[in-house]
Amino acid sequence: MKILILLLFIVYNTLAHAEIRSVHCPIGCPSVLIENNDVVFNHTYALSNNPKTKFADWVAYEVNVSNFGDSPGRNWGNDDLIDDDESLEEPDYKGAFKQLKTDRGHQAPLASFAGHKNWIELNYLSNITLQKSALNQGSWVALEIAVRNAVSFRNSLYVITGTLYLEEEPLPGADESHTIPSAYFKIIYDLKGNGASFLFDQDLPRSAKYCEQMIKNKELNDIISYAMPSISDSPKILERLGC
Repeated sequence: MKILILLLFIVYNTLAHAEIRSVHCPIGCPSVLIENNDVVFNHTYALSNNPKTKFADWVAYEVNVSNFGDSPGRNWGNDDLIDDDESLEEPDYKGAFKQLKTDRGHQAPLASFAGHKNWIELNYLSNITLQKSALNQGSWVALEIAVRNAVSFRNSLYVITGTLYLEEEPLPGADESHTIPSAYFKIIYDLKGNGASFLFDQDLPRSAKYCEQMIKNKELNDIISYAMPSISDSPKILERLGC
């Protein structure tokens, strides 16, 4: 028994320090060992779904001009790779806009993959969180547009976005236990690990500027409760983003 426990400890410790890479997070993905989470690698993004909050802890994706195109619209659904009771369903969002003034906020944005043949994945509810309309339609989308404007052929950028929980406010129509994010982060970086980090409070006014939400990567890592890839603050990335 002692030998088995020791072997399990060695395996877990090895995995805890392993670096997982994919086309969605080429210099390393955030931790895939968050307790009870399901990590899914789709065609357009990777994410770690939290069955307790019912939202993704992190989503990682590449912003590449070859995936751009005309918006195909909304067609909500659930990811077959995630159990139905581990994410919210479309009826759970009923009354959210009226009572909480929230939108269904994409973590990996549909506009960045509108030309991809698997664009439908962007409308999986596992890629959606409850974002206040002022944030979703303000500085959040402005940064997403800035990222798309900053890339060119063979000059992609990569993004890790995620949820943070400091306060709780439930959906009025949901019949499952869940927690609405109180803040969000975005890390934009290149293949050399040069990047820029941003922290968005859920209650930011629509007039807020995304450049003013910049945060040092080390400070952001101190807030996030799991391991992140090594990324350095870069004035050049900020300049590409218009900051």
